[in-house]
Amino acid sequence: MEKRGAPPAPAPRGPVLHIVVVGFHHKKGCQVEFSYPPLKPGEGHDSHGLPEEWKYLPFLALPDGAHNYQEDTVFFHLPPRYGDRTTVYGVSCYRQIEAKALKVRQADITRETVQKSVCVLSQLPLYGLLQAKLQLITHAYFEEKDFTQISILKELYDHMNSSLGSTSLEGSQAYLGLSPRDLVLHFRHKVLILFKLILLEKKVLFYISPVNRLVGALMTVLSLFPGMIEHGLTDCSHYRPRKSISEDAGLQENTPRLDDYVSVSAADNSNTNLGMGKGGRKMAGNHSLEGQKANVPFSQSEKTCNGAQSSNGTVQRLKVPSRTSPASSESDWETLDPSILEESNLREGEHENTASEQAENLPSKGMSSESLPITVQPQANTGHTVLVPGLVSGLEEDQYGMPLAIFTKGYLCLPYMALQQHHLLSDVTVRGFVAGATNILFRQQKHLSDAIVEIEDAHVQIHDPELRKILNPTTADLRFADYLVKHVTENRDDVFLDGTGWEGGDEWIRAQFSAYLHALLAAVLQPDNEKTLSDFGMAFVAAWKNTHNYRVWNSNKHSALAEVNSSHPFQGQYSVSDVKLRLSHSVQNSERGKKIGNVMVSTSRNVVQTGKAVGQSVGGAFTSAKSAMSSWFSTFTQSTQSLGD
Repeated sequence: MEKRGAPPAPAPRGPVLHIVVVGFHHKKGCQVEFSYPPLKPGEGHDSHGLPEEWKYLPFLALPDGAHNYQEDTVFFHLPPRYGDRTTVYGVSCYRQIEAKALKVRQADITRETVQKSVCVLSQLPLYGLLQAKLQLITHAYFEEKDFTQISILKELYDHMNSSLGSTSLEGSQAYLGLSPRDLVLHFRHKVLILFKLILLEKKVLFYISPVNRLVGALMTVLSLFPGMIEHGLTDCSHYRPRKSISEDAGLQENTPRLDDYVSVSAADNSNTNLGMGKGGRKMAGNHSLEGQKANVPFSQSEKTCNGAQSSNGTVQRLKVPSRTSPASSESDWETLDPSILEESNLREGEHENTASEQAENLPSKGMSSESLPITVQPQANTGHTVLVPGLVSGLEEDQYGMPLAIFTKGYLCLPYMALQQHHLLSDVTVRGFVAGATNILFRQQKHLSDAIVEIEDAHVQIHDPELRKILNPTTADLRFADYLVKHVTENRDDVFLDGTGWEGGDEWIRAQFSAYLHALLAAVLQPDNEKTLSDFGMAFVAAWKNTHNYRVWNSNKHSALAEVNSSHPFQGQYSVSDVKLRLSHSVQNSERGKKIGNVMVSTSRNVVQTGKAVGQSVGGAFTSAKSAMSSWFSTFTQSTQSLGD
């Protein structure tokens, strides 16, 4: 997105790029009041100027409806600058104070309250860690009651860069403040539906107010995907800010034709020597992964697929087909060329022995097929995972191919969306999104999303009936979800044990989802695997195989998956308990089931009341319950028969 003649990117002093203060002006609205270092080189710290790529920064840092809350916290993502591919991760702490309490009241303060946000723009996705530090500084900044005192903000910049410079993204640092335990307690069995929705790369909108609950829930769902928070979001915010209608027309004219080519140089993975570069980035040989992609124009990299470099150094180009795939909502240009993959596999074969020796030294996550799933406990993330740059995805991947390349090629992750970004939901360059919103206008326009997640009521509203069928959990899935819910709820009332143990804790839940995903990946690699895949849902697996993230993952070999048991963690024969699970799930998630529940609640309420009136009321209530139950059971029987077929 770098403009011609733009100055080169200033060398960052550490992972934190800028400290920014955003305020609300009674005439100009949200605007940047302070930035250190300045957002635009050559301008002062008090400049209101913004880089074109970050024109939405004030509206993200000072969220819509913030005046209704005394304080709030926002996570947001910004597009990269200077042609760099890396997402900029933003954390903002908002507060408001009465104007009469200020020691120094500036002339432009005309309202009774002053609203400001202090933001950190970082190259590392350390949301919770940045939030904890930023909340303390924001509190101290407001306690000064003099917003001209900016020395504390400059000290914050220096302190964060010195303390976070050696911070590793592995381990619990990246997950600070993200609690899967609370997520399971709130959404219960629906957590697995959210997990599968994102695997299918659907347009998912999360909705609630205030913002801190919104971004916390959304990022916690993403933390269930192995490696996603640490390494899977580097390409999740590539979008063009809207200027005007005339500019949009110009962008369409400048869009590359379908017969154009794109070349992306990637280091030969057979001769890669890994080292650590500045800012914690891996280096391949003498060339950084970031440097390899710096020559690709943003407009082309957004619409075309990656090439592959052969062993002799020549760059292979992928021809873009001029037709649309009937089997997928995406274009055929995202389908990988088998000939390139075969040549890549031949080169990999020369080093097969070395790779197998490394795989033997890595901890195995496989499960014994003879033992019960409940007795096998996945291991916690030890923080010693070997990562290599993905040849196709460009992400840093482990030996299983994690993280999956979900948030690439125009699939956005926007923890919070400002109203000014509304056009992104219908942008032709955006093929999907996982986004959060607090404005009701987003929720009302249902045609712009595939699913709306109302966090307050733990309700997942899926608009398409076919998609609902695809995501309908199998019996094995229900066992898996029930297993999670039971372990999380066991000791939640004990103030001494709540969240402190391994089983039912945050890391344990992430390990369960990691084992589930590894089992799914191992299952799709097996021949004659229809019976195994049926436990995950045949319709779901078929839809998943049409996604971009599956095709990228399937383009490479992942030898470590040979150690993983290629079956659902909760496969097994049907039992009476499975019927109860299915019945409970159907009652909680179907309209008829909710009616039955409401009838039973009204009946119980009437029974508590006195005398004869109770008898009459109960008679009418039971008649209503009987008709509703008979109607629901007929539908339930038909659905179970269709599932059996």
